[in-house]
Amino acid sequence: MCDTSRTSGTSGTEPSGRRANSRSSRLSLVIALSASVLLSVVGPAHAAPAKDPLPADIPDYQAALNAVKSADVRDTVCRFLRTPVPTDAAGGPVQTIPETAEPCRDLPVFTIKDPVALNEITPGFAAGTAQPLPAKAVKLTGLVSSLSTNVNGRNATVMLAPTQGGGWHLAAVRDGDGDAAYAGKATVGTLVFTEPQIRGWYQLKLLTVEALNDQARQGLGGQASVSLSDYQKLLKARYADKLPGSEYDTKGYSSGYSLQRTEDDTPSSAVLLAGGSGAALALAGGAALLLRRRRTSTA
Repeated sequence: MCDTSRTSGTSGTEPSGRRANSRSSRLSLVIALSASVLLSVVGPAHAAPAKDPLPADIPDYQAALNAVKSADVRDTVCRFLRTPVPTDAAGGPVQTIPETAEPCRDLPVFTIKDPVALNEITPGFAAGTAQPLPAKAVKLTGLVSSLSTNVNGRNATVMLAPTQGGGWHLAAVRDGDGDAAYAGKATVGTLVFTEPQIRGWYQLKLLTVEALNDQARQGLGGQASVSLSDYQKLLKARYADKLPGSEYDTKGYSSGYSLQRTEDDTPSSAVLLAGGSGAALALAGGAALLLRRRRTSTA
């Protein structure tokens, strides 16, 4: 009887082409799994590839796009650009930007770019209570966008904050485009984040923290890069007495900026402008808004 389990020329083994395809499939699977593990360790990249305008790692990103493309946000940016930046030191008088019927009229044409993630260090990581892992060290706190072109020699950064219950809303318009420029340096497999107390910007590659500006290099003790665990030690030494609930925090010097109500109930349409050597902010949305002072040194 003929043995039908064999075919001519195989001697009971797979054809060479099939073996090659099988090895290729297994290799592709290994590569895919390795990439998945790498991204799970590093955390999701916060710069959306051009082919994917809706990054999955930023919640309600379509709402963020809708916000920066809205007429209200554009009008607010135009009102900001029409108002001279105060030269007073931080903490000086806050002025209200006047209402105008057509704030963008006669201004050069511009668009607001798609927002990118604004990441900051977490309190637990700075305190040394969280593990030195990317997911524990850095968190998404907002989104930032800059303008497509300078307008009368100025650019601006549109800052979005998460809305309770989902979505995003305009939180501030900042003079200059530095925050958006640094935040946009994130690539696939890396995170960009800020240490707002010193205005330092860093890029996290696996478990290595690299400085992106002079303030960050100073924050790393003059080094270009350190391990994430060593960076945590530097933070703990820097902010051990400046954590939430400390005098540093209660006096308004805590991480970054925050919007808070004042006693008088200013209408939600009010746009306020605070001075301070390049850190001028126009604030919009919510009830009365003021800028919590940003600590610009480690002292």
